[in-house]
Amino acid sequence: MPGELSARAHGAARELAARGVTQGSRVAVDGGDVLAWLLGADLLGAATLVVEPQWTARERAAIVADALPDVVVDGDPAPGLPVPPRGDERTAFYLPTTSGSSGRPKVLVRSRESWRRSFEALGPLPGPVLVPGPLSSSLFTFGALHALWCGAELRVRAHLRATDAREAAAVHLVPAMLVDLLGELEREPGPCALRTVVCGGAHVGDALRARFARTLPAARLVEYYGSAEHSLIAIRRDDAGLRPVPGVELDVRDGVLRLRSPLAFDGYLRGGELEPAPEWSSVGDRVELRGDGTLVVHGRDSATISSGGRLVSAEEVEAVLRAVPGVDDVLVTGTPHPRLGALVTAVVEADTAPALAELRAAARAALEPGKRPRRWLRTKALPRTASGKPARALVAEQLADGTLAAEPLR
Repeated sequence: MPGELSARAHGAARELAARGVTQGSRVAVDGGDVLAWLLGADLLGAATLVVEPQWTARERAAIVADALPDVVVDGDPAPGLPVPPRGDERTAFYLPTTSGSSGRPKVLVRSRESWRRSFEALGPLPGPVLVPGPLSSSLFTFGALHALWCGAELRVRAHLRATDAREAAAVHLVPAMLVDLLGELEREPGPCALRTVVCGGAHVGDALRARFARTLPAARLVEYYGSAEHSLIAIRRDDAGLRPVPGVELDVRDGVLRLRSPLAFDGYLRGGELEPAPEWSSVGDRVELRGDGTLVVHGRDSATISSGGRLVSAEEVEAVLRAVPGVDDVLVTGTPHPRLGALVTAVVEADTAPALAELRAAARAALEPGKRPRRWLRTKALPRTASGKPARALVAEQLADGTLAAEPLR
């Protein structure tokens, strides 16, 4: 840990200890120097919940009622003298929440060991490491702590900017951010120090991979598949397939993934009490485990559309459409239809409306007829979670009640 950050973390630990925080306590951080507070709480053997500013009042009240923090802090702690660390590998250090992309966030409990094993599975990164997102998102918190585990210089930014990425050797991001970054690098070619791009949160399609290889030929793309509950499940490096992390056991029944993993969470917090995670658990992801050991992820049940008797993976369609020029991002969902049950609907995020003919051509070239969108909408900004992923449940809700700021593509 860098000297300045270490001093702030120890100062945070001293402030927290003065407020009664000890091993086993729970701390909520509501703004300020999130990383220092989290590391300071961990020095005392306490676990941290980072409050997400985008939570509604109802969500916040429900999450706080589940986490029941002993102390709520904000602001920036003063540097302090070293505090002796407490706890061991099984000590709970972090209380992430599920992303909320498909419903109300839940509070999880993570041990130090589960994330240390996750860091080892991902492996070392060159520094400086750029983490361009809020630490209220577990995806970006993971990136920040992984960089510290690597011993690399960490650069946390509120948003992704191409100028920051050009000066970093590695970056943690999500596919929509990768699309934005490649677009900026294509518009303004020039020196770029990036050597490793770590991408999580959603599937990276073949077209986006090819674009990455053209734009950043000297860089390596590392894609990981995981969940808040299970941390890393599988990793894809370069052009190899998505392969399960060593030690993670997979069981696919009726197309739905169950797994047992040493990287998994300890359980959910409900009303301040730990509800232990089962030995084998699932978040409802639909997958295919191929004979060569690679994993194909079709998406979560909540991202699967039943249209005309066919199950359509929203993420598969999104990966195809995301590669169309002019598309910043896309979310695919189902809207009610009297005959088909649900109509495959694409909500395209773009500053100016892309050509519908190009979108349809891309869908025809890569998707079976039953998977192609039949309804096309355009919005300037999709609602998003803290990690930058489109808020799937919120978009479906706003489509249903007619409040989504979107217009038909023609």
